[in-house]
Amino acid sequence: MTTDTLVAGELPLGERPDYLREGRTVLSWLTTTDHKRIAILYAITITFFFFLAGAAIALVRLELFTPNGDLFSNDTYNRLFSFHGIVMVWFFLVPSIPTVMGNFLVPLMIGAPDVAFPRLNLMSWYINVIAGVFTIYAVIAGGVDTGWTFYTPYSTMFSNSYVLAAAFGVFTVGFSTIATAVNMITTVHLLRAPGMTWFRLPLFVWSIYATSIVIALATPVLAISLLLVIAERWLGLPIFDPARGGDPILFQHLFWFYSHPAVYIMVLPAMGVVSEIIPCFARRRIFGYQFMVYAIVAIAGLGFFVWGHHMFVSGQSPFASLIFSLLSFIIAVPSAIKVFNWTASLYRGQITFESPMLYALGFVGLFTTGGLSGLFLASIPIDIHVTDTYFVVAHFHYIMVGGSVSAFFAALHFWWPKATGRLYPESWARFAALLMYFGFNLTFFPQFVAGYLGMPRRYATYPPEFQVYNVMSSSGAAILAAAYLLPLGYFTWSLFYGRKAGNNPWDATGLEWSTTSPPPPKNFDHEPRVDHDPYDYHPQGASAGIGSRPVHQHERDLR
Repeated sequence: MTTDTLVAGELPLGERPDYLREGRTVLSWLTTTDHKRIAILYAITITFFFFLAGAAIALVRLELFTPNGDLFSNDTYNRLFSFHGIVMVWFFLVPSIPTVMGNFLVPLMIGAPDVAFPRLNLMSWYINVIAGVFTIYAVIAGGVDTGWTFYTPYSTMFSNSYVLAAAFGVFTVGFSTIATAVNMITTVHLLRAPGMTWFRLPLFVWSIYATSIVIALATPVLAISLLLVIAERWLGLPIFDPARGGDPILFQHLFWFYSHPAVYIMVLPAMGVVSEIIPCFARRRIFGYQFMVYAIVAIAGLGFFVWGHHMFVSGQSPFASLIFSLLSFIIAVPSAIKVFNWTASLYRGQITFESPMLYALGFVGLFTTGGLSGLFLASIPIDIHVTDTYFVVAHFHYIMVGGSVSAFFAALHFWWPKATGRLYPESWARFAALLMYFGFNLTFFPQFVAGYLGMPRRYATYPPEFQVYNVMSSSGAAILAAAYLLPLGYFTWSLFYGRKAGNNPWDATGLEWSTTSPPPPKNFDHEPRVDHDPYDYHPQGASAGIGSRPVHQHERDLR
């Protein structure tokens, strides 16, 4: 692609056409079909949900500061952690990277003017908002206390009637994620720029593509499961209630058949983000690109076959448990390949530690810890010992929060200049990244110890010998909250006072960096043509179709 393609980038910054200036009224945002604006709308929405869920768990950690139930009744405590889990999992962790970063970046990365179905994209956001508000109202007004899993028979027999409303809200938001998944799959298949072959796709696009397939195949199973809960409770059908001839274990099979692939719905996009950031700040090609692609596909496929390792104590066949245990160890292999390849990409690299890189390296450390603890849970004897203890809580949060949230913040910092055209204060961003890593480990690592020693989860009171671990966790949670609030402050500041970013402040490769910052409404003035893979450094800076970036000497030295 020649520099003629980038003529808009030659205009003064204030005169460039961009998607932020396309229309400044509230109505123009609420009726937009621009994938970039819809990504911003999603970002605002999930940030709201994230901080609501965070406030609930802050109250939980405050309660656990002492062994006795000083602040809340047991019922209120159950409602708090249920609110946290339902909102954080279904309305932040699952949609975060696919809906925000996927929406914003996938068309830019493949050279498309928009997603395949722009109106469906906007509709998915409206469904997300409506379902989120409805569910939050149901959980707060009704005091839902089932946890985020809605386990039967508790949700069908013993809990209050608002469980049906909350379950229906989660059922409804599934349509939003499916719509996004269908859009991503179709966009990648049909709208790639000339020359953008499958093995020239950025690894982030591969991760969103694989995640979208998992969403499209697995989410209907969750929807059916929740509909069956609603039908049993509302119509009295004998599905899960053993008193009526139902089987409560059936719900666990259905729920975890979705919810274990859902782990990779949250983690695969995070892996894609890290796979973009590490090569950029190491000034190295990604090591083993094709193996990274195969690992993404393998994780997405194998994720459908390991749900039973959540059910070792449920009474399922011991032979089935052995198979699920073996498969759980096998799925660790492609995850290990990715960690190895990220490490190899760093080897002999000219590494710089900007804030996106710090968040990405934090992801690698936290994900590796969470993954290794997952191998303990895949071992049947150890899993039986630590089931329903804080060991499981720590493992889950190292993968879901430590991994996915770290990668989400890495993505925000890396692509913020592209989305807004502004730079944030780098020193504050580095401090927030380090604070997050420290606060997270202080919060959750003690829970491994407490859980292994036998402290059960979901209890408002606990034996005094566990207090030291809970004091450490609650103190770490306060630090972690500060680390999450800091970016909200300096990102807002940067919108008004941040320095102009330029088109490519990181000297990154990839097609999205070849257009202006912020991008124009249709992303590119002319259809780009792709001649190289997205991680290729070469003369004239024409990596993956980028034709206007000068090549630095250290890049020539790497050739």
